[in-house]
Amino acid sequence: MSEFCLDKRLVAATVHALDLPLSRVLVMDDARYPWLVLVPRRPHLVEAFDLDPTDRVMLIEELAMAGSQLKALTTCHKINIANLGNNVPQLHIHVIARNPGDAAWPGPVWGQGEAVPYEPNALEDFVQSVINMF
Repeated sequence: MSEFCLDKRLVAATVHALDLPLSRVLVMDDARYPWLVLVPRRPHLVEAFDLDPTDRVMLIEELAMAGSQLKALTTCHKINIANLGNNVPQLHIHVIARNPGDAAWPGPVWGQGEAVPYEPNALEDFVQSVINMF
């Protein structure tokens, strides 16, 4: 049996925060938006329907928890939860805190300018806040 391995593009764009029972929680290194990425730690997943039924339920629960906790942490206006996978086929789900007036509001964040990396201390602080929220 092969092991879970995180796509190199996710590794390059994120910081590992913690592991939930199913998913690895990553923080996107883009200071424009508080942005998490959940990646189920199962090998060779592309679509949500590739998960077995028990894991699908767990994924929905982890997404609900991540969204709820991120909204409480950031006091944002709206949480966007999305799964695209066009550039990175490995199953991963974005959980993004959005506010009127942010860099892409009211549209989607994809294709809207370039990512703005966090300052090192700000990234460490946000990752720690994410860890603490679970």
